[in-house]
Amino acid sequence: MTPRRLEYTTVVPRPLPEVWDFFSRPENLEKLTPPDVRFDIRSPVSGVEMYAGMIVQYRVTPFPGFTTDWVTEITHISPHTYFIDDQRVGPFALWHHQHHFRALSDQRTEMHDILHYQAPLGPLGSIAHRLFVKRQVEGIFLAREEAIARIFGV
Repeated sequence: MTPRRLEYTTVVPRPLPEVWDFFSRPENLEKLTPPDVRFDIRSPVSGVEMYAGMIVQYRVTPFPGFTTDWVTEITHISPHTYFIDDQRVGPFALWHHQHHFRALSDQRTEMHDILHYQAPLGPLGSIAHRLFVKRQVEGIFLAREEAIARIFGV
């Protein structure tokens, strides 16, 4: 099965340093995730800015009736430019998420996400992708857009 690729671009009406400060703190992930995913950060990350090699543990419910552990590692980081998180343990066979940031002006920041992911279980995963995984992943990004609008007053 070939990995899937999704790209999302969001413009946040805030300066790059403010946007970076928010997104570079794993504790804020919970604020961006839909409530039905029941995203629960298990690592002591409150007040800690991410760094290369940082491991973050979560408990998530990707769909009703299924709760699992999810462990990601921040593999690359260039402050105010980008960071990459890769799944180490979790519900996907592959999860490689690039977060890119670019100042459009003094008061506007562009965030560009590139996600490569793959459902587990080979051919069964392909069927699951068509039935619900794709919709679930896209829903997480749409919910994030709504959360950004709420948090940053878009």
